[in-house]
Amino acid sequence: MKIAITDKGTGITQEFAMAIGATVNGRFIHIPESKGAGYLTGFSWGSDLRMMIRNYHLKEAIFIERTNELAEGQEDVIFMLGGIFPSPVLPEEPLRAEQAHMLICRHAVSTIMAMPSHTAFGSVTIAASRKYLNQLFGHIDHPVVASVLEARENFVLESGISPEIINAASDFLHQPVPESMERQYYRLKCEELLCYIFAILMQREAVPASAMHIQDIKALYAVKAHLQMHSDQPPHIAALAREAGMSEPKLRKLFKQTFGKGVFEYYQWSRMQKAAQLLREKRLTVSEVGYQLGFTNLSHFARVFEQYTGLKPKKYSAM
Repeated sequence: MKIAITDKGTGITQEFAMAIGATVNGRFIHIPESKGAGYLTGFSWGSDLRMMIRNYHLKEAIFIERTNELAEGQEDVIFMLGGIFPSPVLPEEPLRAEQAHMLICRHAVSTIMAMPSHTAFGSVTIAASRKYLNQLFGHIDHPVVASVLEARENFVLESGISPEIINAASDFLHQPVPESMERQYYRLKCEELLCYIFAILMQREAVPASAMHIQDIKALYAVKAHLQMHSDQPPHIAALAREAGMSEPKLRKLFKQTFGKGVFEYYQWSRMQKAAQLLREKRLTVSEVGYQLGFTNLSHFARVFEQYTGLKPKKYSAM
């Protein structure tokens, strides 16, 4: 199912709900049974801060072609924390888990959102004005933080999720305060998440920022998808650059600027994420996982896995 939505600065929740025939009950938008299950909900605190919670799965894949048309002077920054809620256990309908990740971009970035079927989506998205972010974090002297607070051109940053974010996000599913206090509570939780997000940014290696055209962003995400789909094959930079329509130096620079890792480093990190999932969720043996990911030497696989996760695969699978 393909949906085209124009965001005029207030988000796409209502338009998405109308497109799939969702029902609205107070601040909750419920996914119809014919399309899946779960809900969306959120809050808005004026023009400075908004947030949305997604906690649902779909029976049919949905692709949203999103175009942003912002009001003059609107300079929101979007923080999307995906895959941070536990997947529901449905014996009759096994669900894939959305990979935990953090995405930061200007609101002006138009994009295509892919929502595969039978995948559990559990995310918190925060939209904050640049003015508001500078009030909270403008005192921090760090080049990556400055690049987020000051960027006037399109940018995208992506990274992994910290345990602190996972723990804080769990409170979004189990509201511990009376309904009369929920707006204040959720605003405080948003600010808590923003603190953890900026703590991650401060750990990121500074890379000179370059403005990116939307086509560059789409090309980089196509490269990322290729690396994830071909985890048993080392990346061929020259071929990837040709597919992306970039020179090799440009691909290397923009890829590291966006994902915080070089192409090969991201490839290794991604396949170790997949290895961890296969060990934890599929309960495959260490040798099955190693060979599936293209390792011919299981000792080498164990060393690489420990380098990225801090544990040997056999110990990890026994947790």
